[in-house]
Parts: sequence; C-alpha cells; structure tokens
Amino acid sequence: MKIIGICGSPREGATEFLLKRALSDLEKEESFETQFITVKDKNISPCIHCNDCVESKGKCSISDDMDKIYEALRQADGIIMASPIHFGSISAQLKAVIDRCQAMIMEDLDIFKNKVGISIVVGGDRSGGQELAIQQINTFYLLNKIIPLSGGSFGANLGACLWSQDGGAEGVMEDEYGLKTLDMTINNFKEFLLEFKS
Repeated sequence: MKIIGICGSPREGATEFLLKRALSDLEKEESFETQFITVKDKNISPCIHCNDCVESKGKCSISDDMDKIYEALRQADGIIMASPIHFGSISAQLKAVIDRCQAMIMEDLDIFKNKVGISIVVGGDRSGGQELAIQQINTFYLLNKIIPLSGGSFGANLGACLWSQDGGAEGVMEDEYGLKTLDMTINNFKEFLLEFKS
C-alpha cells in the first residue's frame, strides 16, 4: 500500500520532523511504501477558481509543481496531511494543495473514494488552533469520500496535536503528550489499513 505524507510547512522544523517520524514508523511494515512530499521550495499557486477544470473534466489551467502531487495522490491508499498552525488554521501552502485538488475531483468524483486520511498539526502554543486545523483537513477528507481517522478516545480524539513551544523539532520532542497523540494516530492508521485495505 502506498502512503503519501504532505508537509504543509514552508520551512524545515517541527512539522517536517513529525511527518518524517510518522512515515519512518509506517515503513517498518512490509505492506507499506511511503513517499514524503513537502511544499517547501515548491511553486504551488492557489486555485483561481477559473472553472477550466470543470469544463475540461480535470485539466487545471495552472501548470506548476502541483502536477507531481496529483500523481502521488492518485496512487495513494493512505494520505497524511501535516501542517503548522497559522492563526488557528492550516498553512496557506497546504490550503493551496487542497484547493487545487478540485482538478482531480472534476476528472473523477470518486477519485479519492475509500482512501484513508489522518492529520498531524503542530502549533507554537499548546492551544493554538490545532483541532480547528484538523477539522479543516477532515472536511476535505469527508467531502471527497476519504475515510478520516484519529488516534481514538482518551488522547487523540481528532488526530495528532502537538506543541513546539516555537522551538522547532527540538521543542516538539519535549511535548510528551503531543507525541503520544502522534503515536496513537499512526497506530490506528496502520491497523485500519492493514485490516481493511489489505
């Protein structure tokens, strides 16, 4: 099974570290092949709502680095979206990726059907909007027939929520509770994929 992780951070730091940690854990299973994708240093323009993809049944009017992400998303069985918190929300870069998926959806309304998705979010504050950001990602999943998973009750109700204390990867490594939510979410993702997608 192919798992892609999309890092929505425009810089190296906690979000990239956490996503790579999650993918490394998944790679321990022989059933999984992972791919890391970062928006950092990529040219991904926002959707301009021109409706060319609607009229052409899937052809986006913009040609940029999103073209490679489209192909990875097509092939994926599992999707992990990771984002830093920007004013209580996902990053502009990850939102651009999500919005540009409109072209794929116009190609085939079921293109994402039964893929499985989880979220990893990290803020400089403990309560900086992590759950709001996960809800944004989960809304994308739900609208497009992707099965959204969390880490379950008693710790990771919506997904992996972490606190970097504005200290990057080193800061987030000190967040024991947050790392527990990451482990719970990854384990649930792994178990679900192995049981229902194998």
